[in-house]
Amino acid sequence: MTASDEPIYALRAVTKNYGAVEALRGVDLTVFAGEVLAICGDNGAGKSTLIKIMSGAEEPTSGTLRLRGSDVRFRTPQDALQQGVATIYQDLALAPRLSIAANVFLGAEHLRSIGLPFLKMLDKARMAREAQGYLERLSVKITDVSRPVERLSGGQRQAVAIARALRWNADVIIMDEPTAALGVKETAQVLDLIRHLKSEGRTVILISHNMRDVVALATRIAILKGGRKVHELVNEGLRPDDVSHLIMSAPEAA
Repeated sequence: MTASDEPIYALRAVTKNYGAVEALRGVDLTVFAGEVLAICGDNGAGKSTLIKIMSGAEEPTSGTLRLRGSDVRFRTPQDALQQGVATIYQDLALAPRLSIAANVFLGAEHLRSIGLPFLKMLDKARMAREAQGYLERLSVKITDVSRPVERLSGGQRQAVAIARALRWNADVIIMDEPTAALGVKETAQVLDLIRHLKSEGRTVILISHNMRDVVALATRIAILKGGRKVHELVNEGLRPDDVSHLIMSAPEAA
């Protein structure tokens, strides 16, 4: 896959109301295949609501979503995942006491017959082999996929969550604050993982408060304020302070 003029994912005039509260007000957003689109804004700007809609966790009050040129309506995150849109939230939604391989295949385990009709058991060997393959694709050096996730570093846990998205063959991956609470070394590892996804031609939608990460990774940047998109710009020569200034100086939406 390569970036093209045809959007892989697009939102048109999307709104979301919670009673009298307008969380999103007519948001248009276009995401192209093979790019990293950063979505930025202060707390309360509408970022969380936007990704909930894009990921299938919530439905918009009005507006349309188009995926690969066709209108879509996600009823659940699983529905979105089955259509190639994976979301990795800040908490990663991993089962810490389960193994790496079990987490990669959580909810989609391989089974094998044991010779009795209608009786099957987990094919742990196959899952371990394939989980190792997904991690190798990400250039992550974890040799023992039977290790519990709770023993991994923050960067390694991000790798496991990304490997699970690859297992579903997701070509649109939404990442919510992927470097929050990580140290310098682990942050660098996660940034490399995102670059690797882009090099594979996958599309990454990045939500981040870290402007250094944003300018280091993003192809384009969309800025939300008060539930509206107030800026959209190509990341060419931008500095972290430039993006921060745009976020702070954007006028309140009418």
